[in-house]
Amino acid sequence: MPSLFGDESGQFSKDGQNDFFAMALFTVSNPRVTWNGFRSWQRSKFPKVLRMLPEVKFSDPTISQNLRFRTLQEIADLNIRIRYAYLNKQSIPAEFRHKGRLRDGHLYSHVVGELVEMFLPIADNELRIFLDERHLKGITRQDFRQNLHSHLLPLLPPKTLIQVDMVRSCDNPNIQIADWIVGAIGWYLNGRPFGEECFQILKNNILGEGKELFEDTRITELSVNKKKQRGIK
Repeated sequence: MPSLFGDESGQFSKDGQNDFFAMALFTVSNPRVTWNGFRSWQRSKFPKVLRMLPEVKFSDPTISQNLRFRTLQEIADLNIRIRYAYLNKQSIPAEFRHKGRLRDGHLYSHVVGELVEMFLPIADNELRIFLDERHLKGITRQDFRQNLHSHLLPLLPPKTLIQVDMVRSCDNPNIQIADWIVGAIGWYLNGRPFGEECFQILKNNILGEGKELFEDTRITELSVNKKKQRGIK
């Protein structure tokens, strides 16, 4: 029975630092091994002030860059399998906007659906998806689950059971691992210092290439903007 654990890096809204929103999911043969492995690493290798905290995020400024690299390597050594998707915030299609406002919850459910789809097909009759708890603007949790079911069911074997849970990261070390993974990928995509080094540590655990969502929209908009700059209608 596949279990997927996911988290995201950044917000859909534009900001001065980051052009890209990223999301990653990982799967592993035994989630309890990764759960215990990450918690054991935290309690033995992190600074004493961080060892017993319920959660330590990838972006924690008190973590040295050397420890950040070593922790990512420890995660990579847990034999996890990663897929990730990302989008340029300027390329979000109009269908995810209403009266000038972003339909955040609908966009998030679309991103999750596209990312889970990258793990398909599966032979199992049950799929479990665990995501970091997130406020879904504009839709209810029930709507989110229904959107995801509608996206995935046609791609799965008949009668497949899909379980989708949003859990607090402080209660689930596997979600914390997902935070570290997508944090590293987010740094890489946005050209942050040490982003390339972080990405290289995880590279062998990543299945295939990352998927850019709405790439055609971005390319079209770039083409239109270039024509405008040249005075071409």
